[in-house]
Amino acid sequence: MTSRQQRATATAGHPTAGPTGPKTTGRQTAGREKAARKKAAGTPAGGAGGREPEVLSPRALGRATLARQLLLEPAESTVPEALEHLLGLQAQNVRPPYFALAARLARFRPEDLSAPMAGRQAVRSATLRSTLHTHTARDLLRLRPFVQPAKDRELHQFRKGLAGVDLDRLSALARELVEDEPRTMAQLRTALGAAWPDAEPRALAMAARSLLPLIQVTPRGLWGRGGQVALTTAEKWLGRAAAEAVEPLGAEEAVRRYLAAFGPASVKDMGTWCGLTGLRAAFEELRPALRVFRDEHGTELFDLPEAPRPDPDTPAPPRFLPEYDNLLLSHADRTRVVPPVHRHRHVRGNQAFRTLLLDGFLAGLWRLDEDGVRPLLTVELFEGASRAVRSGIEEEAGRLMSRMCAAGTGEVRFAAVAGPPG
Repeated sequence: MTSRQQRATATAGHPTAGPTGPKTTGRQTAGREKAARKKAAGTPAGGAGGREPEVLSPRALGRATLARQLLLEPAESTVPEALEHLLGLQAQNVRPPYFALAARLARFRPEDLSAPMAGRQAVRSATLRSTLHTHTARDLLRLRPFVQPAKDRELHQFRKGLAGVDLDRLSALARELVEDEPRTMAQLRTALGAAWPDAEPRALAMAARSLLPLIQVTPRGLWGRGGQVALTTAEKWLGRAAAEAVEPLGAEEAVRRYLAAFGPASVKDMGTWCGLTGLRAAFEELRPALRVFRDEHGTELFDLPEAPRPDPDTPAPPRFLPEYDNLLLSHADRTRVVPPVHRHRHVRGNQAFRTLLLDGFLAGLWRLDEDGVRPLLTVELFEGASRAVRSGIEEEAGRLMSRMCAAGTGEVRFAAVAGPPG
């Protein structure tokens, strides 16, 4: 994280403004800053001293989260440092983690992630929300036990297809199979189905996925490389000694790390992020050490006292995010980055699109075509934009293509999004 991000201080909540919202004059800003200095930066220990918690607007919450997500200013962090700070990156497809890091790190190149993956310092595994994420090897070993209750709940969904199956025996057999050699899910279905011919094959394979810390072996996940999805256990891939030496992540540490990457946030927000329930106790245990705020709907929000909460008027440059970026998936209330009028425009059914942030809010979609002589990045804005805003978009697009496209910087083209908002 940069020194600018670390120096950001807590300020009062400001009226909501989206990407095309009203501008703030110098006099208004000065007045707000003066008012902010008179207010406490949140309330410690849940309203101690009779003070009401400070109310944070969506814009104020958005700026805080963008700072922690390394999206206000490109960070000088290494890839492993960023992966651990962000608690992993969603990786349902191969390329999104690379584009997520390109949006966040000042000098990122695809090989900066491919190298630790090839060297087994970073891995792909189903963790948070039971979806694929890229983590450092250490974080995967720590996070997997923490999210096991969600895995157990997922396993329960397949109970009808597992009638008569001894889950301990299934776990042992599946482990033996994938540690003998990496297996695809189809191979697991076949092998486990032979042991339990009356069970549902897909349920057997999903049970193995829920019971064991399975990871996708390389070359799957490497930039520019092909490879089918083949699975083995984390212990086999990373070494049993390494797995046994790592202490599982506890609930209170998980709360702190979540707030450091996504706060301020509610208990429900964290549950949305990780797929777990029953997190209230950990928040309550930490309450005396946390700041407490409220959003404009009265929802209680928690935060680390030392975490950055920049002025809501802090500039937020254009950012190109991949599909399924955790910025858009890790809060129950996503209005801090997704204006209500646009809340369904970046998804269609189970399909998510690459998104563009303007002034810190979802403002459009983008796609990248590298089939021609030069790359073509097409931007689809939800609303009109000034020439200056378009110039900023083109500059950020050029920066992205220069690092992520083999042919270097190409053309940027603007197009309209079809269909009504919402």
